[in-house]
Amino acid sequence: MLDRILTLNVIATTVVFYVAARIYVLPNLGRWRPATVLVPILLLHSLRHLGLMFLTRGAIYPGLAPQFAWPAALGDFLSAVLAFVAIFPVVREMPAARPMVWIFNVVGSLDLLSAITLANVYGTPPYMGPSYWIPAFWVPSLLVTHYLTFLILLRHWRTNAGHER
Repeated sequence: MLDRILTLNVIATTVVFYVAARIYVLPNLGRWRPATVLVPILLLHSLRHLGLMFLTRGAIYPGLAPQFAWPAALGDFLSAVLAFVAIFPVVREMPAARPMVWIFNVVGSLDLLSAITLANVYGTPPYMGPSYWIPAFWVPSLLVTHYLTFLILLRHWRTNAGHER
């Protein structure tokens, strides 16, 4: 039953974040500079170090599969570092900004897909304890913001004579 509740929480929260993005962000992507949207997204993802909670007693219940906990925690930490490092070139509109955002977004997206898969394979919901809020609230916001980042990279971050708009 807990597995289904977590699935419902993830889906419902993802829908809410997507609706918010649809109302407030998507209509403006063509008008806003990439950094206007990307900097808050990168700051949000810089907090993914919180995924290290999956390795912390007190934040999880005994029995959480290490086959899930370690990849999820380390993948989140790597994603946080990549997001944080990408902020500075994005703010300064440096040529390295776009490739760094691509690297962060691909690694971060693959990390989430891997964590979702491993959580299902190893039946993690009953053992998540207080860290349950990570997949129930945090993961949906990350999924939607990864989607927005892909849209920016593919459709709205154009290079024009060496200058990015």
